[in-house]
This record gives sequence, structure tokens and C-alpha cells, in this order.
Amino acid sequence: MEPTASDPWGDHFSDAERALLSPFVTDVDAPVFGLRNLPDVVRGALFSRYSRSDKSLRRILLDEFIQAPEADFQAIVALSADAATHQIVAVHRAEAFYERVLIGYGDDSVAELGGAHVACEGISNIAAKALEDNRIGISPLEKSTRYVAFNRKVDGQYRYLREATIMASRYASAYEAAMDHLFDTYSALIEPTLAAVRAHTPRDAGVSERAYASATRARTFDLLRGLLPMATWTNVGLFGNGRAFEYLLTKLYASPLAELQTLAVALQRALDDQIPSFVKRAKRERGRVYQAYLRETRRETQALAGAIARRLGEHGSSANDAVPVTLVAFDPDAEARVVAAILYPHLDASLSEARALADAMTADERASLIRAYVGRRGSRFHRPGRAFEEARYTFDLLADIGAYRDLQRHRMLTQERQRFSVQHGYVVPPEIDEYGLGALFRTALEQAGAVAAAIAAELPDESQYAVPFAYRVRWRVTLTLREAYHLCELRSAPQGHPGYRRIAQEMYRQIAAVHPLLAEGMRFVDMNEYALERLDAERRLDEKRRQ
Repeated sequence: MEPTASDPWGDHFSDAERALLSPFVTDVDAPVFGLRNLPDVVRGALFSRYSRSDKSLRRILLDEFIQAPEADFQAIVALSADAATHQIVAVHRAEAFYERVLIGYGDDSVAELGGAHVACEGISNIAAKALEDNRIGISPLEKSTRYVAFNRKVDGQYRYLREATIMASRYASAYEAAMDHLFDTYSALIEPTLAAVRAHTPRDAGVSERAYASATRARTFDLLRGLLPMATWTNVGLFGNGRAFEYLLTKLYASPLAELQTLAVALQRALDDQIPSFVKRAKRERGRVYQAYLRETRRETQALAGAIARRLGEHGSSANDAVPVTLVAFDPDAEARVVAAILYPHLDASLSEARALADAMTADERASLIRAYVGRRGSRFHRPGRAFEEARYTFDLLADIGAYRDLQRHRMLTQERQRFSVQHGYVVPPEIDEYGLGALFRTALEQAGAVAAAIAAELPDESQYAVPFAYRVRWRVTLTLREAYHLCELRSAPQGHPGYRRIAQEMYRQIAAVHPLLAEGMRFVDMNEYALERLDAERRLDEKRRQ
């Protein structure tokens, strides 16, 4: 059969072959189609084989993966899709193919063709941050401190990690006492804080009781979340591809923390039940060698950094004069670089020639070109293109851990934190003092802070579990202008937490100060303050329900 525009491979499937294929493809004839009812290992192996063959995908699936004798065609077709999958798809063959490609050829990209959903329950916030540190390939969703109360007990105990190393140390009793006091205070302050929030922001006539109750409850939990320690148990749902999971497992196995090593074993077991071919190298020789490399480089770098700091004198900021947002570095030529990148796809010239044109342009010409490129943005979802990735900014950030937890979710940038500690002091929301609850809040924080500091002298890594969210953490961020548009506009939105809203607003101010023309298009950075951040969102939800 000769190829046609709709059949570029010249495939012709018999009625029997079409019957075999139909449970596994969304269309037997169309040039664009989906796969269904196939295990991940088969889909991944099929696409990998596809990249190394001149055959069509459906022909490969039929010839090399579906196995059934001719006489069984009608019986196979009569089976349910799931039953047919197990009956006629060569899963073991696919796994053998992966073994050959992944292990034999080292084609890591093949492991991106299959994925898995995994729930990680009853893990600490330390573990949650480790899971969420992956930039690409894994999408996490964590239990919210804004919508869920964290004061429930199980078998008479608050739900936080009693970390094994700490509990085996002389600090065990002090650790439990400090953690219990944090949760006791959190529990005791929920009702008075909620009452004060409602008293200071009474419900307007046009606001439903449901929307008002939801917004005031969220505000209450936002104000109190600083009392939660990093040991707090949470739940994290993950979806990721095999390659990303393999790297995550390797990092967890190499962690100095016992919880993360245990989590690696549990996560490996869950993934082995879903995508074993994709993640098996994490526990084989290659993975063990990589883990040893990570442990060695961390240990040696940490030792050298400590020695240098002791010799030269480490300069830390105090809690009183700490600057929360500092623009450390930016490219003075960013505007010209961006203009050259805007011009480049519209020219028949080299990038150097595009840059020469950018340098020769007048200020008005540059402004016109940049404004045309930004366009008439109707919402924050209308983002400028990749030319804006030519401009880069590095910030040093210092904020409470609660704000860090929210901003850490931005993965299309480079960010790296220091150890969670109590050395930078803590943040108490001004409303807590306004409501007359500051003394209880501070007492709980300072008791936990003293215990964390004592543990840190002997167990610096494990001491992080005792640090409450209200304490500050320092981290660095390098991002492009394009990502800055996304971060500053999203994180300054009215429904956001005030802690990270102020950081997003200040990042915008500092970018605009050095590159006003490039920042001009950030039209959706909200610089206002709000009493009930969630109220407008709850109102919109009411309107949708009425429609």
C-alpha cells in the first residue's frame, strides 16, 4: 500500500489486527492518537523502540508487543480492556527492553516515558521539603497549613516526628516538651484568634456566611502557622517520571537524616510496584556509587566551608537589622541582551549581529520593541516569551520558614537554602500582638528555640526538626526576568499570605529600580494590603456556585 498524507507509513491493518489494536489505541487510523490500557513500562518501552525504528507506533505495538495466536482473536477482543492488557501485552518483554536500553546503553531519557503517583503520609516538614526540592520531573502537592488545623492528636499524642537520633539523646525530654508546648499553644490560640479576626473584620452584607467563615478560618491558620515546628507531620502527593524519581531516591538515600533514608526505602518499594524498570538503578551499583559521591562531596565541602568561616570570620545578620530581600547581582547589559533575543528569530543573521543591531538602536526604538513583545497583557497568565530569559537576577532572601515553604514551590529557577535554625530570630504577625496573644506566642517559640539551639551544638542536622516555622531562614534565588514576571505577579496576588506577598513585592521593586523598562510589563503585581486575603477568592467561588 502506498503512503498517503493521512497514512504516512503505508500501514494496512487487517480486520484481525485492527481488533487487536483497538483496545490499546484511541484511533486505529488517525495520524495523531493516544495509548490506553497499557502499563507504564510498556508505553515507555514502546516509545523508546519507536525512536529506533522506521515502523509506525501501531505496527511496533502489534508486531513486537502484542502476543496472541490467530485462533484466539475473537476471545481476546471479547475480553475487557484490563483483562486483555494482561492477556496479550508482553510486559516482561518491555521490562527486558528497558533493562537493555537503560542499563546497557545508558539512555536515561527513556526513563521519562513512564510515571507514577505516590502518596507520602505522616512525614515531617523536613522530609516534605526534601521531596519538593526537585525542580523538574516531579509535581508535589502538600497538605496546606492554611486550610487544615494541625492540632489533632492520635493516641493522645500530637502528630510530629519524634526523631530517632534526638529521642536517643539527652535532649529527648526537652524536645518533646518544647514540641508539645508549641502544639498546645497553637491549639489554645485557634478560637481566640478566630474570634479576634472576625471582630476586626466584620462580615459585609454582600458576603455569604460560608465565604466569610472560610476566609476568617484561613486567616486564623495563617497567623498561627509560625508555631508549627519542622517536625510537624504532613502529607505530600507526588506525580513524576521515572528519571526524576530515580534521582530523588538517590538523594534521599544519601541524606544524613535517618528519616529521609527510611523514606527512600519506602518510596523505592512503592515505585517498584508501579514502575520498577525506571527506578531500579537507584538501589544498584550505579545508584550506590552516586550516593557515595553525594555524601563525600557534602562532607568535604561542609568541612572546608566551616574552616574558612572560622578563619576569616563569618558575618551573620542579626534578627534586628536583617534585610529580607537583597538584589545581589544582575546583568547591566540585560536590556540589550533581551532586545537582541527579541530581534533574533525575525532576522536572517547571527546572534552577534542581532546584538550589534540592539546596541545601535535608540532608546525609543528599544522601548517600542520591548513593549510590542510584552503586548497587551490581559492577565498575569499572558507571559512574555523566552527573550526575557536573557535577563537574570540573584537575590539573597531572609524570611520566616512559613514564607519560604510557599516560595520553594517555584521550580523554574535556582534556589538553595541554608540549614533551618533559630539564629536569625523569629517573626510574630503584628495581628497576634494586636489581639493580645503575643506573650503566649513568644513563650512557645522561645522555648522551642532554646531547645533547637542546644540540640544544634551536638546534632546540627537533626536540630532542624525542632525549629518552628516562625523562625527565619536564609536562601538564595537566581531567576530570569520571565520567571520574575510569574513569581512576582502570582505571589503578590490578594489571596496570598502576607509573608511571601511582601517578598514578591520587594523583588519587583528592586528589579524595576535597575531595569524599569524590562519591569514595565509587570502590570499584575499587587502592591496593596488586605485584611482577609482569601475573601475575594471565596466570593468568586460563591458566584460560580450560583451560576
